[in-house]
Amino acid sequence: MKKPIKKSWMIASALTIGMAVLTPLQAGATSVEPANGVTVQIEQQITGTIKFIGESGVDLKGRDGKNYYISFYKFSEEQLEQMKLVEGQEITVEGGVVEDYIDFYTFEIYKKSLPKEVTNEELTKLEKMFNEVKKLQKELSREMTDEEFDKKFEEIKKVHEDMYKIIKPYILANWQPQTFEEYIEEFGFSEKNIIIAENDKNQLKAIYEEWVKLEKDGHDEKATEKMNEFYEILDPYFEQLHPAQTFEEYMEGFNLVDIPAETLAKLKTIYKDIQKADKDDNYDLQEKLYEEFYDIIDQFIKPQTFEEYMADYEFEVSEEDSKQLKQLYEEILKLDKKEEQAKIEEKWEAFNTILNPYFDEYNEILISASKVTINGQDFLSQ
Repeated sequence: MKKPIKKSWMIASALTIGMAVLTPLQAGATSVEPANGVTVQIEQQITGTIKFIGESGVDLKGRDGKNYYISFYKFSEEQLEQMKLVEGQEITVEGGVVEDYIDFYTFEIYKKSLPKEVTNEELTKLEKMFNEVKKLQKELSREMTDEEFDKKFEEIKKVHEDMYKIIKPYILANWQPQTFEEYIEEFGFSEKNIIIAENDKNQLKAIYEEWVKLEKDGHDEKATEKMNEFYEILDPYFEQLHPAQTFEEYMEGFNLVDIPAETLAKLKTIYKDIQKADKDDNYDLQEKLYEEFYDIIDQFIKPQTFEEYMADYEFEVSEEDSKQLKQLYEEILKLDKKEEQAKIEEKWEAFNTILNPYFDEYNEILISASKVTINGQDFLSQ
């Protein structure tokens, strides 16, 4: 089990908007010097093998041994379909290095998704807010307290909502809502032979049509209330569609040793309480029960060996570093999790200090692609 990150956080893709910051190209970039003496960066060219294909880019292992993440934000969906990317395929990419993942999504890219009716004056306002979101996002940090993080996140959300207020009238004017039948079909109930009762279906259809009218009229709060009613009726059907794991199924995911029968029975009771708290939307109680559950579980989980732990990393460490890491890891396992937390943190700090140079070497270089060559065919960004 990996050492937990102090603050686990994520920004929803809908909020990930910002303007790219031009940064110096990393090692491997070339430049030319024109007659006027001004040095101009040339976009970096990388050839490598696709390791993983994501929604808007790929992980690439370069021929130079370095790891890259290639963003395809500048390419259309049609172009991406034509590329027919597959893992293990070799491609050549030209593009500029960016500092952060959020720098891939520039205002120019965001602007392409806007309704054509948006005025130049509104575009100027949107660009200013877009840049403000980017600034706020870059101020987010795992080192923040929960309160600091939540406050910053709310600031980002507020600016994003203000942006949406500008474009919403145009979106609504062009909106062609799905029929109720099309909307309900997307949930996949019919695929699992789940039949919605006739009276529920009639009620759902009436609510859906009210929701569409409220949305079109700009009554956001009332529209949200209607959609809440809609999902309350659907909840029992969702439970059939995605049944909760039984306690036995849930426990299969743990590698437990020497757990007494009475402890297992206690865990089963807590697990049932967790499910009830979830059904009651009592998330504070649910979180508290999960903590109790895992405090018990932790005592019986068979820890990974050092070798198993290190096998998760794709890089290899030197023999000397490996010896130091193994000693620290085994010392950590011997410490009492509750009584010696400070010592555990201290040793993890030492452990990560040894590993950090390897992470730095292994870190992906972020490339915003402007040209992709596959099997001799070139694709240029739009």
